[in-house]
Amino acid sequence: MHSLPIFVRLTGMHVLLIGTGPAAEAKARLIEGAGGVVVRDLPARIAFVALDDAAEAEAEATRLRSHGLLVNVVDRPALCDFTVPAIVDRSPVIVAVGTGGASASLAKALRERFEAMLPARLGGLADAIFAARAAVAATHPTIDARRRLWDTALAPGGGLDPFADHGQPASSVAGIGDAEATAALVEIVLTSRDPDDLTLRQLRLLNQADTIYHPADVPPTILDRARRDADRIIGAAPPSLPPGRTVALRLI
Repeated sequence: MHSLPIFVRLTGMHVLLIGTGPAAEAKARLIEGAGGVVVRDLPARIAFVALDDAAEAEAEATRLRSHGLLVNVVDRPALCDFTVPAIVDRSPVIVAVGTGGASASLAKALRERFEAMLPARLGGLADAIFAARAAVAATHPTIDARRRLWDTALAPGGGLDPFADHGQPASSVAGIGDAEATAALVEIVLTSRDPDDLTLRQLRLLNQADTIYHPADVPPTILDRARRDADRIIGAAPPSLPPGRTVALRLI
């Protein structure tokens, strides 16, 4: 990864903003929209620099960094400790699209696609899932059981498919019951070594797998598309499978 995407809680945090004009005003709206407090001088935790003069912007970034601040310099990614992504807001669901400063226009174009795809009530679904956690934990006491339940419910066509518009999210969540049953072993036949050639179904199965058996020559870039905490084992799947969902990869 070019950089690590993180979400920072700005509520009540002092955020230093250097500069004036449209770019600075846009950053002020962003900061305040996330609950931050715009300040014009130290002390602060993070800083935005919106200055037209390149030398002045670099000097200001160096000064602020010496005070321990993380700094974003508008339109100058080489001077940034962090960049600001294009944002799709379905709070508490937030989708951030970043390009590491390579192209704000590309990030914007992708954000517009996601805006059209994601239902307006997606945030309500997230709130309903959070509210149901205690009840689900009571009937599914292990982490693996709960993960399988949510994976099945949130899969394409599942009872909580996030791309469907749930008019009453709480009712939808309450109705998922024990929608947990899936095949113990699924085989994925790979016809390409390019991870971009994986189908949506294959990506979904990789993301739901607890254990992945694969030949030694399966490219790491394909295995990287699986859940980070899934066990990866070189070789064929044994007759006695481990608990949870198992995926066997075969490369032809």
